[in-house]
Amino acid sequence: MTVTWEELGWERVAAGVGRCRLPGWDCTAGLVVGEGTALLIDSGSSLAEGARLRTQAETLTGRRVTHLALTHPHFDHVFGAGAFAGVEVFGAVGVETVLTGRLGRAELRADAVRNGLDADLADEAVDALAAPRHHVSGEWTLDLGPGRQVLLANVGPGHTAHDLAVLVPGAPEVVFCGDLVEESGEPQSGPDAVPSHWPAALDRLLELGGEDALYVPGHGAVVDAAFVRRQRDALARRFGVSR
Repeated sequence: MTVTWEELGWERVAAGVGRCRLPGWDCTAGLVVGEGTALLIDSGSSLAEGARLRTQAETLTGRRVTHLALTHPHFDHVFGAGAFAGVEVFGAVGVETVLTGRLGRAELRADAVRNGLDADLADEAVDALAAPRHHVSGEWTLDLGPGRQVLLANVGPGHTAHDLAVLVPGAPEVVFCGDLVEESGEPQSGPDAVPSHWPAALDRLLELGGEDALYVPGHGAVVDAAFVRRQRDALARRFGVSR
């Protein structure tokens, strides 16, 4: 029996493109279906959650997950990455210093536990973290088979020093923004944020997608270009950044 996206709690955003909002931290995971391929965007907050995402994606698409893109190195987006053995993993250049460096891993673990993740689950996830095989320094066109190309763009720094956006061409175009954009609350600016560059990163997102694109935030509902522009202006005021 065929299982629908909605039955597994996924929202279909465009043809062959969907996302789900994960429990706990309302973190978004995305899915792009290719020809015999599937790209997952972000991996959840634990190995178990990553494994569930992989299983659900493969159930929905009838394809194995072949690619994983990590939008930024925060625990709720990367702690499931260890469940993707054999998958081609992409991240913004430099993200490996956070995911595999002793200090970066310690900070990730501490942040996860501080925000309510069980310490044993955090330890398990940290132990399984590995550096992405592919490091995106500018733009990277990912070929997922005939008729499906996806653009990975290093648009940071902003929310972190290593922000990666994913543009899925189509009608409409879809931009996965990571936590550069948040809808369910005010964008979070932690110690690894680069506030002086954040508004420019949102300008770059708007250049990528354009006025008619759908923008998928790291947390919250799908938004439009006007929302991203308002958030860009609010961040500029908040951090005292001029155009």
